[in-house]
Amino acid sequence: MEPEWMNHVDTSTPGVVRIKAFGKMKVDAALIASMEEIKSYQDGRGPKQLLNAAQLPGIVGTAWGMADWHYGYGLPIGGVVATDVNHGDQGGSISPGAVGFDINCGVRAVALNLSVDEIPNLTKLASRLNGRIPAGGSGKGGININSQQLESVLRGGLSELETIDVSSYHAKGSVESDGSFEIDEVSISERAKNRGLRALGTLGSGNHFLELQRVSEIADEETSKAWGVESDQVLAMIHSGSRGLGHQVCSDHIHQLEMRLKQRDGAWVDEEWGYELPDRQLAAAPIHSKQGQAYLNDMKTAANYAFANRAVLAHRLFLGLKAELGDAVDMTTIYDVSHNIAKVEDHKIHGANCTCIVHRKGATRAFSGDQMKDHDVFKRTGQPVLVPGDMGRGSWIMAGPANGQNIAFGSACHGAGRAMSRTVARKTIDPDVQKSVLDEQGVIVHAATKNILSEEAPSAYKNVDNVIANTYAANLARPVIRLEPLAVIKG
Repeated sequence: MEPEWMNHVDTSTPGVVRIKAFGKMKVDAALIASMEEIKSYQDGRGPKQLLNAAQLPGIVGTAWGMADWHYGYGLPIGGVVATDVNHGDQGGSISPGAVGFDINCGVRAVALNLSVDEIPNLTKLASRLNGRIPAGGSGKGGININSQQLESVLRGGLSELETIDVSSYHAKGSVESDGSFEIDEVSISERAKNRGLRALGTLGSGNHFLELQRVSEIADEETSKAWGVESDQVLAMIHSGSRGLGHQVCSDHIHQLEMRLKQRDGAWVDEEWGYELPDRQLAAAPIHSKQGQAYLNDMKTAANYAFANRAVLAHRLFLGLKAELGDAVDMTTIYDVSHNIAKVEDHKIHGANCTCIVHRKGATRAFSGDQMKDHDVFKRTGQPVLVPGDMGRGSWIMAGPANGQNIAFGSACHGAGRAMSRTVARKTIDPDVQKSVLDEQGVIVHAATKNILSEEAPSAYKNVDNVIANTYAANLARPVIRLEPLAVIKG
């Protein structure tokens, strides 16, 4: 039997399946997909989660699922929801589950000053990098820092790189929020700090990776040229976040908020705030409440750690490149974007100005040129939008609009998105066969475990080219550069 929401579908906007608000939904929900794709992927739980999120207290606009949407915790991965800072007495809700456990998971893309032909031995280079870039579920292998240095990083993010003796490799305006959130105090738990103390400069596991890539196609010559990227040039993407530190921060706050909830008539109720939530995993607090402000502060603290983590990984990458290729190699950051973050932003909703808390979970900003005031090039081109695909078919870099704002709070997809769960992938994809296929393609893969080869197999993901096409059709961002994988390090 088809779910009830299918009776409320509006497909009049190109590339968008809109589900008109019904029942207890406060706003519409919308997916960047076709109806055929919605029916094809997984088991329908993702759309249901989006409908649940449309009931968040203070929600405004539309609850969005980007083109890479799939089932997650509370809110689907690829989910974007915004609440009104000025809603009610204490403001709209902020939900840790709608941000995600890996706070400020994100991608840094860097460009090297060489082409593939200028790498004498790619296999040897990949092996050297694998030895320098710690990957896997363990929290070990990070750079050696003490508690005071950790405290500095937590307070300042990239503004404190000098305290840990790490070079930046980025120019002003090439990292979202300049890689630093202002916080009130470092108030995260000691357990969170301990989990982060030895993990700075590690990739982690799952879909986190470091990948060397070749520019295989340029869809927008003018923008690519403005970014200084040419055909056949070697780029690298680093995908990682706040590691165990961020996971602990999220877990701590979710636990505190869930403990407040009581189940009543099929809903989860917070009596103090008058909240009625359809899913406990969406536990939330008013933004101006003590609990809301505490989460926002600790989320920013973990986000600072994630910015620094990607910077240390870039530093380790550069040292490995230099050791193998010599002093002539150079590296510059194209952009560093955040996923899994909540930000206070100004948007126009139904013609009215709104200061919103925009939750992006497995989604990225895709801001327009007129919002990129700190970077002369991006003011003309729009923000680079980094979209890792899979280790067999490739990735893309898109760009936000040259001007104006897209309809999804200036957001776009953050990757290809899973087509099957990790459990199904492990059961159905032979890791040895997958390794052979990648070898035949000429893709060098270093994986910490065999399971990763199954879980992260190309067939476990949506086709990134389709995701890009859907994102473009919905006018969220435009394709600029396609990248094919050369060498991959996965946890």
